[in-house]
Amino acid sequence: MSEHISKQFDAELEAIRSSVLGMAGLVEEQVRLAMQALATGDMSIIEKVLEQEDRVDQMHLDLDDMCIHMIARRQPAAGDLRMVMTVIKSVEDLERIGDKASRICQRAKNIYEAGKLQVPRFAELNHIAQQALDMLSRALDAFARLDAVPATEVKRADQVLDAEYRGLQRQLITVMMEDPRSISLTLDILWIAKAIERIGDLAVNVAEQVVYLVKGQDVRHKSVEEMDRVVTASPSE
Repeated sequence: MSEHISKQFDAELEAIRSSVLGMAGLVEEQVRLAMQALATGDMSIIEKVLEQEDRVDQMHLDLDDMCIHMIARRQPAAGDLRMVMTVIKSVEDLERIGDKASRICQRAKNIYEAGKLQVPRFAELNHIAQQALDMLSRALDAFARLDAVPATEVKRADQVLDAEYRGLQRQLITVMMEDPRSISLTLDILWIAKAIERIGDLAVNVAEQVVYLVKGQDVRHKSVEEMDRVVTASPSE
């Protein structure tokens, strides 16, 4: 972002950006640990993720407060205002990703406390989780570097994730049809798969906000091709 006459204004903007990236790093760790907990049934990992949720919630509130005070005191315009609005919307999506990770841990806890020793189709489930994490990482990298190009890659990757999620969903439904005794466990896995798919959707939301920040155009509800055209167009300012 451009420098301002007030060095304090620059410092406040940088503090907001740094806080977003700190929150994002914690949320990414939550998702990774949630999948590790699902693989191992390690209750200490589950408790760690649940404890981190409180920190993520507080960071969300703190960032909202920072942005509100920034608007009230500085009355930012143009790119600075887009930065503040991007942060407000993106941290909400990051908080929701943290919620998904916590709920995956709750499901993992239920599974292992019920005495289940194996998670059906875990390899496929873990694969889509890694895809969702990669999408989130690329969206956050785009935010950190103020680069809209990786944002379109995130949206394109979501199409692949959605297709693989639907394939896994069909496999799990087949498992339930073939073995009615597996229905309760398999429904838990279906819920976890849906939570992972939603993490991918939320990563796309962050990526779309980066395009808005950098290009000044709202690309929500646009196709990948339309988003590409916005990203490759000349700057709006």
